[in-house]
Amino acid sequence: MSTPPSLQPAPFNTFVRLQHVLPHHLLSRIVWWATRSRLRPWKNLLIRSFLRHYAVNMGEAAQPDPGAYASFNDFFTRALRPEARPVDVQAARIVSPVDGTVSEAGLIHDQRLLQAKGHDYTLTELLGTDTALAARFHDGAFATLYLAPHDYHRIHMPAAGKLVSSHYIPGRLFSVNPATVQRLPRLFARNERVVCVFDGEPGYFAVILVGALFVGSMSTVWAGDVTPARRRRVTQLPLPSSPVQLARGEELGRFNMGSTVIVLFERGRVQWQPELVAGAKVRMGNSIAAGGDAP
Repeated sequence: MSTPPSLQPAPFNTFVRLQHVLPHHLLSRIVWWATRSRLRPWKNLLIRSFLRHYAVNMGEAAQPDPGAYASFNDFFTRALRPEARPVDVQAARIVSPVDGTVSEAGLIHDQRLLQAKGHDYTLTELLGTDTALAARFHDGAFATLYLAPHDYHRIHMPAAGKLVSSHYIPGRLFSVNPATVQRLPRLFARNERVVCVFDGEPGYFAVILVGALFVGSMSTVWAGDVTPARRRRVTQLPLPSSPVQLARGEELGRFNMGSTVIVLFERGRVQWQPELVAGAKVRMGNSIAAGGDAP
């Protein structure tokens, strides 16, 4: 009988240690180039290899023919049929912005968010030392949602809202898989990320796109590709000339490889569904919380 993975920490610890010396951004730029190549034999090889390793339901895709995509990245960020992810229409509902798995969800205590058992990090770290923005979410609520490689990789609005600000925060690109999350302190505050802040139905809320190992780029619908960034420094992304007002369930961005989304809400504005616990699966458009003023 084989030993359960939970009793075999050495390989995972070695993997985490190895990541400290890897050239994260160089590797991600190589992946960026490889996944955008339109060379037909190459992109078809990548797509076929991916489909052999992961259970992908192409029947949900707007384009179900894998060979019809111009590049691997086009396949990876494929659109779904509109009916594949119906958005909860109940009033004052917060919906999952992604398909994925709950890493952690709960309340923010004394500016601290739980990463995993034994590890937490601060709002100020996560938000790039923006103390004013951190104060807005003091004692609020958070949910961290992990996207595995086989998941749908577009990111949608958890609630209707108007874009207030968005900024890029440079950092490392450690893996965000469960093994690394459980072992690497302050992971989400150390990785490259894009913070998007909205004012909407549940008050102010933030959707944070966290980069990861081999994530070639992250993009938003108003700024296009935000990463890879030419200069890795905190950068406020300019607001479009016309206000960006997005409906609940509308696309706001995408990962051009898998990663993690963190959503933040102000104090007393949401009540998480009881089933929103670590390890639970979520699907974009399904209700994850009740909005409005919570007791």
